[in-house]
Amino acid sequence: MPQLLSLQTACARHVLIQGRKVLTAIHKQAVTGSVAVLPLGLQGDEQADLSVHGGLDKAVYAYPTEHYAFWQQARQEAGLADIDATLPWGSMGENLSITGLLEAQVWVGDVLQFPHCALRVTQPREPCYKFNAAMGFATAAKLMAQNGCCGFYLAVDKPGSLQAGEAFELLPGPRRLGIPEMFKAKLFKHMR
Repeated sequence: MPQLLSLQTACARHVLIQGRKVLTAIHKQAVTGSVAVLPLGLQGDEQADLSVHGGLDKAVYAYPTEHYAFWQQARQEAGLADIDATLPWGSMGENLSITGLLEAQVWVGDVLQFPHCALRVTQPREPCYKFNAAMGFATAAKLMAQNGCCGFYLAVDKPGSLQAGEAFELLPGPRRLGIPEMFKAKLFKHMR
């Protein structure tokens, strides 16, 4: 059964990216205990650019922890091994670090049924320059696109609460559009 390993939130703050001050909430920090899940996301979490993150359809971001080994290797190959040996959960900017559920197993409309809330899959995450900055190398977004390790956004169907360590069930939706197919279609649209 899939499981929520860690839960992260962040307040938006200004960081220096490519010589510019940019508002971002990508630097998520682990939260202990129970966290309220509201229609617009987790209590205590913010999104800096509501044109691309947040809102009802992108209230919560889930990321499979199975991809973390890939990113640790990519950072080593980019010469960043001395910065940190491991990446803490939340390093991809995700709210939910999950295990046991990859993008290829997820369809738009599927529901992640937790003990005290329900979250519906809406779309894949599209990486941007802020992801490059958070990862520490300029080709991180391109690597995410090439490998399809994007995670997915969730809408809050049933508000409630979440806590790290909880197991959840994947309830199938209409199964018309898979996350990998939607991710490829979005990337192709941006490349034209």
